[in-house]
Amino acid sequence: MKSAVETLNPTRVRLTVEVPFEELKDSLDAAYKKINQQVTVKGFRKGKIPARVIDQRFGRGAVLEEAVNDALPKFYTEAVNEAELSPLGQPEVDITELKDGETLNFTAEVDIRPAVEIPDYSGIEVEVDAIEVTDEDVDKAVEQLRERFASTSPVERAAEDDDVVTIDLEAKVDGEVLEDGVAAGVSYTIGSGELLDGIDDAVKGLSAGEEATFASELKGGSAAGKEAEVTVKVTQVAARELPELDDDFAQLASEFDTLEELRADSRKRLADMKQYDQATQAQERVLDKLLELVEVPVPEKLLEDEINTRKHNLEHHQLGQMGLTLDKYLEIQGKTAEEFDTETRDAAVKGIKTQFVLDELVSKEKLNVSQEELTEHLMRRAASSGMSPDEFAQAVVQQNQVPLLVGEVARGKALAVVVEAATVKDTNGEIVDLDDEDEAAEAAEAAEAADTTEAATEGEGEEKAEA
Repeated sequence: MKSAVETLNPTRVRLTVEVPFEELKDSLDAAYKKINQQVTVKGFRKGKIPARVIDQRFGRGAVLEEAVNDALPKFYTEAVNEAELSPLGQPEVDITELKDGETLNFTAEVDIRPAVEIPDYSGIEVEVDAIEVTDEDVDKAVEQLRERFASTSPVERAAEDDDVVTIDLEAKVDGEVLEDGVAAGVSYTIGSGELLDGIDDAVKGLSAGEEATFASELKGGSAAGKEAEVTVKVTQVAARELPELDDDFAQLASEFDTLEELRADSRKRLADMKQYDQATQAQERVLDKLLELVEVPVPEKLLEDEINTRKHNLEHHQLGQMGLTLDKYLEIQGKTAEEFDTETRDAAVKGIKTQFVLDELVSKEKLNVSQEELTEHLMRRAASSGMSPDEFAQAVVQQNQVPLLVGEVARGKALAVVVEAATVKDTNGEIVDLDDEDEAAEAAEAAEAADTTEAATEGEGEEKAEA
């Protein structure tokens, strides 16, 4: 087999391949064997029909077509490997000549990973937010925790802001009550914005047993996006009572004995979260600077596929779960379709360039991924997806996604190399030390653990408060 490569542009090539006919022998034998199993000829046992009979009865052309279809992937792969190409996607193959007993010639056009030259990135400088935790930040965090441990008690008066009301709802569209538009015993905090638009104004001023009707656009259900006439009946009004900010509250809401200790812990957790935000900000800004230094051509077909994938995931997965259409989402965001298309394209271009550049860095720096690093990454991905590590790992293996996870970890390590070489200063002009990559990860885990702990103890606190 002989092959030659013609560069059509920095991201696309045409392979010209010439195959001597004798190299098709294995595929021809396989073609006769396959046809043998599929047809019957009187006077011959199934699978024992001679090749000459198959040629006479079904045509030599059918055999050649089957043989070529079998052989093309092998010869294409050999040509790609010989030229040391990194193809992206499927090739467009054109058989230019097929002479029985003489030769098979074909061309294959395919997008390839472009050559990327990584420049000296040691001079990159970026600025990030300084880690500053004010007394006001701590006050806000403690107050949010206090809100979680609020207790409620029924009152004999009209509902006011921040009251917790128990309500029954009935939604009508075009005068007809929706099958999924009736709910009873719903608990709602006035002002929380967690239910329908207009409900706050409707329930404020109502006492237990009173009702009101208002118009609102439904956010979900069978009539999502439609204007509905909603009747809300208040069955109970309860006032929220916040616990006193003292040592007793600290013992109720945490493992600490004093309010001072609780505030100190809140300050530390806020600093951890800001440290994580700072590290993330540094990575993003260093990456942006790196991409500015590198010329990266983007294959049009790959870009088109990436844009379509991003739009599909947004419209059919993320928005679908929220009961929103793309048009409604754009309306909420205050964007035109043209602005959305431009933003999606820009994000897709950046995503592709980032992958090309970081993959080249992985190769240049000879970075490897250990089993421990892969496991840690899998655990984090599982947590963000809401799945258990075992479930997530099983899904990854079943869908053959392990190489993708390995790639994610390797690219993360490549970016860490660039961040470590860069000069990072905060807004106070102080040098930020980001050498210890584990520090940022631990800060993130601390923030997540804190949120989980607070959520888990919220129910306990309410029970204690009511008791």
